[in-house]
Amino acid sequence: MATEKKVTAIKNTPRHLLGIQNLSVLEAKEILTEAKSFIKLNRGSSKKLDVLRGKTQINLFFEPSTRTQSSFDLAGKRLGADVMTMNMGNSALKKGETLIDTAMTLNAMHPDIIVIRHQDSGAPNLLSQKVNCTVINAGDGRREHPTQALLDALTIINRKGNIEGLKIAICGDILHSRVARSNIYLMNMLGAEVNVIAPKTLMPKGIDSLGVKSFTDVKKGLDGCDIVMMLRLQNERMQGSFLPSKREYYEFFGLTPEKLKFAKKDALLMHPGPMNRGVEIDTKLADDINVSLVKEQVELGVAVRMACLKLYCK
Repeated sequence: MATEKKVTAIKNTPRHLLGIQNLSVLEAKEILTEAKSFIKLNRGSSKKLDVLRGKTQINLFFEPSTRTQSSFDLAGKRLGADVMTMNMGNSALKKGETLIDTAMTLNAMHPDIIVIRHQDSGAPNLLSQKVNCTVINAGDGRREHPTQALLDALTIINRKGNIEGLKIAICGDILHSRVARSNIYLMNMLGAEVNVIAPKTLMPKGIDSLGVKSFTDVKKGLDGCDIVMMLRLQNERMQGSFLPSKREYYEFFGLTPEKLKFAKKDALLMHPGPMNRGVEIDTKLADDINVSLVKEQVELGVAVRMACLKLYCK
């Protein structure tokens, strides 16, 4: 009797991971299931596989990054790929080269995967139209950061067992945050109830149309929540005055032990990093291993990115 080939949800889709909005529920769950298999591997003594042996991965990071860049780098190497991270600060872009010209240059080198982070929304989509390889979005402007949302989902599942039925609060600079958008799409897709909390100046107009409840009062927004996701203030994307002062922001929107009491008794907190301690979050709370999932997010980020590289690089 012939052995049936495993049919995956991702196999019949384009080879690019450009955003959570482009995924079906089955595709998202497939990535998360694949990622689970890498958790144990990454905690073991032997972490090397040859799944992507002979494949070339190019990391293009036009914005500063520590966690995302290093985890994609590590993920590719653990899967056996040849990984090249380009220093865009010294690239031909400084001499006036366009992203399309860069794409054509890289395409001539026949890479198998390009991981891109860019300050302009839509840059990964544009790149995917100009190259003959897999493109994975590592964050574009205010639009999306799909692998961050996926690792957040895996972290929640790893601790809570499931996402469906949970109440999740996303608090902070919603207006400028691609992490918030990707998480809103994914958590809704997986059956969670999502609250977003921000001052009026940092709350996007029409945010309720994305299937969330919006609050400008932290205490009301945290009421009954299982997970509290704090966001970094995106100062580099702010043009004009959005906040009276960081001190006032911390007083009203920074997460403290007192504010966390309005969430469920066993609520857990998350933050995509980097954290501005004393602005977005109380430092002791951020380091409390009984409450904070921040370190676990970093760890599971490698597993999620390994899953994405494996599934999308056919």
